[in-house]
Amino acid sequence: MRRMAEKSKKNKIDIQGFRRIGSYLKPYRLNIMKLLGVILFSNLVMVLGPYLTSYVIDTAIPNENLRAILWVIVLFALANLLNGLAIRYRIFNISKLGQDVLRDIRSDLFNHLQKLSFEFFDTRPHGEILVRVVNYINSLSNILSSGLITVISDILSIVVTLTIMISIDPMLTLYSMILLPVLFIVTMIIKNKQRVAYEELSEKQANLNTYIHESIEGIKTTQTFTREGMNVDIFANVSKQQSQAWMKAVRVQFILGPIIEIISSVTISFVYFAGIRGLGVEVSTGVLIAFVAYVTNFWNPIVNVGNFYNSLVSGTVYLERVFEMMDIEPHITDSPHAFVMPPINGELIFEDVSFGYKEDQPIFEHLSFKVKPGETIALVGATGAGKSTVTNLIPRFYDVDEGKILIDGIDIRDVTVASLRQEVGVMLQDTFIFSGTIFENIRYGKLDATKEEVILAARIVLAHDFIMNLKSGYDTYVQERGSTLSAGQRQLISFARTLLSDPKVLILDEATSSIDTQTELALQEGLDRLLVGRTAIVVAHRLSTIRNSDRIFYIGDHRILESGSHEELIKQRGYYYDLYKTQSNLLSQL
Repeated sequence: MRRMAEKSKKNKIDIQGFRRIGSYLKPYRLNIMKLLGVILFSNLVMVLGPYLTSYVIDTAIPNENLRAILWVIVLFALANLLNGLAIRYRIFNISKLGQDVLRDIRSDLFNHLQKLSFEFFDTRPHGEILVRVVNYINSLSNILSSGLITVISDILSIVVTLTIMISIDPMLTLYSMILLPVLFIVTMIIKNKQRVAYEELSEKQANLNTYIHESIEGIKTTQTFTREGMNVDIFANVSKQQSQAWMKAVRVQFILGPIIEIISSVTISFVYFAGIRGLGVEVSTGVLIAFVAYVTNFWNPIVNVGNFYNSLVSGTVYLERVFEMMDIEPHITDSPHAFVMPPINGELIFEDVSFGYKEDQPIFEHLSFKVKPGETIALVGATGAGKSTVTNLIPRFYDVDEGKILIDGIDIRDVTVASLRQEVGVMLQDTFIFSGTIFENIRYGKLDATKEEVILAARIVLAHDFIMNLKSGYDTYVQERGSTLSAGQRQLISFARTLLSDPKVLILDEATSSIDTQTELALQEGLDRLLVGRTAIVVAHRLSTIRNSDRIFYIGDHRILESGSHEELIKQRGYYYDLYKTQSNLLSQL
């Protein structure tokens, strides 16, 4: 298992990332304005309490004004009621706003993933992708659901409270602010430690998620080689690292809160001392008690802002990971002047094509060949020679490094990717069955297909009989990857799906590798009928499946070493002949 997450070298909050969050908030401007209005109203109601307390202590009680005291009680009750309603409105609507924004971000990221090229998915563990789409975005929930708007509320509260404190006594206000520089210095010291801790936690979470994903995907291999015990040990180690990183982050996260609480308590004590001792301050008892309440109202939001800062530091790490993936440009894109591929006949030309998955490691060098419309070409050769690479280049799963590929004389890079792939059907060896009914899986190749069309495609590939023997026929529900079906059944369903799309160019990459010989022979009859009028590129290790191809290309040494019909290549007694004899000898020994 390789390292999944790269540590960021930054030591500051990603302001640009939060600006992008701001762009997601724009559609909800009206809701935000309503929230801010309710928050401001709630803050104004809250500052009424200490003032009423001051009035009761300094005026109503000394004058034994019972009527005034009763009115204060009524106002207190009304203020608490209104504030309670405002808080309820704020909590619900802030949560809804946050979840709406998270949904938009998650949708954009998922939509972006649909556009990324094969190269992206081939070079990254799926667990790493999954953790960003699910875990990291969910980790932003606290910031968006109760963070950004709440911190605005707290800032408004600080401003309103500070204004009232200054109006009561500027000197006493100055005393209550005396420890703010200490808080600022402590925050700066803690900040970097928090970021490093959350970067490490992000890395360990990605590793854990990736290992779990790989272990589930490879459970059959694990049990085949009795590696369960070793996997448990590896998981325990990865899980322990994640747990340790979590606790380290938690320890750092909760340093700031208690420090702010201590500073707040010391400040309140100092305000009492200054008020009682009269250190340049002359206030009544009621005003002093009210002022202390305002000081508390001042420091409580600062505690909340400090906690939000903790979330901001951790959220920045996750946010960077999410937007980092969203900023990856797909390698396969439509050119600015791309047009829709017109109906084609199926002529295919490779013109001086060079390609390699890695730099300085070419698969092909100056590969050229021509396939006539309706012609069936088979590709054979040693493992790794590049047979599947040919099939990957035609539908633009990858782009050529040099040269060009033409269909009916049109460079495939000049047409839209979607229209190209509608004309090119691909049947891969690694079939994928989605969770859903068999009918839905076959119709995936043509979403507007009728039931009759689906059944016809299944009949052609000889899947109809086994489907009808299932409990619910075409309505049989299969789990993810078709785990309840045999490998051959999954391949037949995938075959029907490809054929239903009715492509003019059909690519079969080891498409019959999981089908038994008897079924394959019967299937060949249907394929012969189907391939009439279509251009087909067939990759197969079993030479019996390609004997009837119009031409066979033997690929090796970055090029086509031999080409011709089966009979012609046998007469040449070259590479293909040696391969054929080897397979024939192996079969004769069985």
